Amino acid sequence: MGKGSSRRVRAFKRWMKREGIECSDALDLRDEGVEIGISVSALAHLKEGDVVARIPKLTCLTTRTTAARDIISAAAGEGEEESCLGGLAGLAVALMYERSLGERSRWAAYLELLSKEEESLPLVWRADEVEQLLAGTELEGTVKEDKGVMWKEWKESIEPTLLLQMHPLDAAAVEFDPSFFGFGDYLAARTLISSRSFQIDEYHGVGMVPLADLFNHKTGAEDVHLMTSPHKSEYNTTQENNESDTTSTSISAIHDDDMSASITVDEGEGDDSGGEGDNGDRDNSEGGDDDDSDDSGDGDSDDYGDGDGDGDDSDGDDLEMTMVKDVKLGAEVFNTYGSLGNAALLHRYGFTEPDNPYDIVNIDLELILQWSSSLFSGQHRRARLSLWKRLDYSGCVTHNSEYFEVSFNGEPEIEMLVLLYIMLLPHDAYYKMDLALATAGSSSKPMDIIFSNKSKKLCHKTGLLSEDLLLRKSLCNALLSLADMRDSLYGTNSIEDDIEALGRCCCLSDKKLYHSLMLRISERRILQKLKMYAAKETSPLLRMELMGRNINYDCSTAYWHRLYIFELVVLYQQCHRQIGSVTSGKLCQAGFLSLLEYPNSVIC
Repeated sequence: MGKGSSRRVRAFKRWMKREGIECSDALDLRDEGVEIGISVSALAHLKEGDVVARIPKLTCLTTRTTAARDIISAAAGEGEEESCLGGLAGLAVALMYERSLGERSRWAAYLELLSKEEESLPLVWRADEVEQLLAGTELEGTVKEDKGVMWKEWKESIEPTLLLQMHPLDAAAVEFDPSFFGFGDYLAARTLISSRSFQIDEYHGVGMVPLADLFNHKTGAEDVHLMTSPHKSEYNTTQENNESDTTSTSISAIHDDDMSASITVDEGEGDDSGGEGDNGDRDNSEGGDDDDSDDSGDGDSDDYGDGDGDGDDSDGDDLEMTMVKDVKLGAEVFNTYGSLGNAALLHRYGFTEPDNPYDIVNIDLELILQWSSSLFSGQHRRARLSLWKRLDYSGCVTHNSEYFEVSFNGEPEIEMLVLLYIMLLPHDAYYKMDLALATAGSSSKPMDIIFSNKSKKLCHKTGLLSEDLLLRKSLCNALLSLADMRDSLYGTNSIEDDIEALGRCCCLSDKKLYHSLMLRISERRILQKLKMYAAKETSPLLRMELMGRNINYDCSTAYWHRLYIFELVVLYQQCHRQIGSVTSGKLCQAGFLSLLEYPNSVIC
């Protein structure tokens, strides 16, 4: 047992042993406290292919296994799992009900590990905290919309079920405590489901998978993967059994906005680990808890299980945790929740990551129309927006809102560039394109007409319009204006203010402030990269200024520092050629050198 063990971890290990969950002795479950949670480290060298855990499906908390299954099935109705209390809403009721049972719940030891964890997710923050901490971020509107959806769901599905249980028609109704089923409890349950649930199979649907959900996330660094067991044998399965025809199915983590998470299937190879690797001697969950006696179960096991006699074929299957790469002794073992930016990580899991390459910033279509209103008449804007849509362009659409993504490196979507290009077209060019579109009915020929004097019309690889054709000075100035407008949504504090506040903040004692600042800063850095992207077609001096601002807080690694210095040297040479005179050249050189003297800019 690792030194990070605690009372609740020891209780959880005893519970796993009772329930038949096999956990390798090479895994160290470390309790970092309720503020941090559980982490999993390697007590021995783990090799790719090692099976480090097996979890029977019937030990998972689902709408099929919960003691509240009769409530859920009655509310959902026969064959209507997708309505009322089907899916995530039904699992939330199961989770609330098991929590209401306290120590009498079959999953009491498991649920104890999840206590207070949901408090870090924005969905359960107070309204004033959302307004203050998430202002301007990609999460502000999303959290408000989600709460509205959850409230409607609770009023239409959960509350009627509660009223029925408080006044049961059946004298043998399930024991029910309404104090555990308020709207706040429902939000807390949904946040846990968002951050921890998996799509198990067609029969069980979405469920909570004990042990599998304890592995922390690290972007692009998956060490272990959850999948269905290709066989029902013990750890020391013989090689002959391993060579039999088996199928392993990958189990996907599920998110509230993606109930039908993808499932991939790997067939034909069988399980190569089979206890023959270096872990063969340690893959015995019985040996890891000798100092903890197996005190009797907490609940009445006869009250649990499938309970409906459906004869489900999948009940005998196990879920396996399999290493997908080597992990050294003492290193933490990570799972991955997918390629998610900080907005999605904070929304679903309550944390952020520095320098997350999947971060994006959205620029709403409404913001572009607001920008254009200061330059053009309403008729001008409507006509050009209509032409853009007739060319079969559109932005991303969600919740009846259209927007455009700006990537981590500051590059906007081509659809946004085309819209700005058309919005800025002079009347004769617009008329020419409009006429060509009406005549030809093709989106490619009008673009050919407009760019007929350009040598490079399309990107060779994608067939899309080349950005070089679109990035005229007026369009780049539009991007600069839009970046400023988008940045203004964060309030009066500058990004420098946010960085200073982050330096004073503790990620443990004030998770909400810390991670909201991380999100704000990561998004605002993308907006500054968007400015640098736009400045490449305007003034090199402006780009140098932008890079000088970035270098103070973007050079967290020597790599970024070298990259910025290289680009500054190139820009200095460009400026020197443009200015021409010796005097101006010396001034430009002095400006360049001053950038290198920014605090913390040289030593990273």
